[in-house]
Amino acid sequence: MARVVVDVMLKPEILDPQGKAVQGALPRLGFSGVSDVRQGKRFELEIDGDATDETLARVHEIAETLLSNPVIEDYAVHVEGGSASAKHRA
Repeated sequence: MARVVVDVMLKPEILDPQGKAVQGALPRLGFSGVSDVRQGKRFELEIDGDATDETLARVHEIAETLLSNPVIEDYAVHVEGGSASAKHRA
């Protein structure tokens, strides 16, 4: 069994109001030195069997059709505990 992680983030050119709200709150809470905050989503998928190229291709399909909005979001897929990693930017 493999654990595959999909991280979804807004594209850099898309405004991130939640990230800006966190960034604005940090100094009020005594945290300095943070120049930008971007908010995202993390999905962990437990996959039956090994994380083969075919399996990872299916995860990319899942990420593109269900987990992300390719118009405004990018995603990255990686196997937790493994070295396989792939990013997608639409």
